[in-house]
Amino acid sequence: MPDPIPNPNPALQTAPASPAPSAPPAAQRGPSINIGREFGTAQRKLPPAKTLLAAIAGLLVIASVASILQRPKPQATGSLDNVTAIEIPGQTSVLVALTLSLRNPGKKSLWVHNIEGKLVAPSGEQTADAVSAVDFGRYYQAFPGLAANTQPALSPEDKLQPGEEIKRTVIVSFPMSLESFNRRKSVSVVIQPYDQPLPVVLTK
Repeated sequence: MPDPIPNPNPALQTAPASPAPSAPPAAQRGPSINIGREFGTAQRKLPPAKTLLAAIAGLLVIASVASILQRPKPQATGSLDNVTAIEIPGQTSVLVALTLSLRNPGKKSLWVHNIEGKLVAPSGEQTADAVSAVDFGRYYQAFPGLAANTQPALSPEDKLQPGEEIKRTVIVSFPMSLESFNRRKSVSVVIQPYDQPLPVVLTK
């Protein structure tokens, strides 16, 4: 029997068929993700409106109280005890003796820098510098009624020690008649100490 004829080109031999590609696995099912909840809205993330408003109101109250407590206050306290006014004849002006009590409750000395009188009248507000203490005697001699119930003069550069209380008088002049002065709304002594942002105002 003749020998079988060999295939001269082995590459032409039929290769075994490759297995068919398998189908991709089915997607796994799991809990769904709500993107809207993940990135949430202000309605979901913020507390209820009433709670938020109450918290804001509380913060505003705390800020207001802190501001009031840190606000500068006058270093001294006192009262305006007596007001005596005399009209200067022929000048349409009055001399006013303002007798006061002044106390320094602080822990450091109070030095008086400047002294003024302030008048609030129906026609408006006026201010006047205090007259010099060296002129008190001359005014008292010319107008004896001005000296009633007065004390020694309060002057610039006067010093109050911590805890000290004094009684002093300030004399000022306003360009008005005595009748107009008597219709005033108020009269004050304004004392500005050194190194203090606020003056001491004593009103009657």
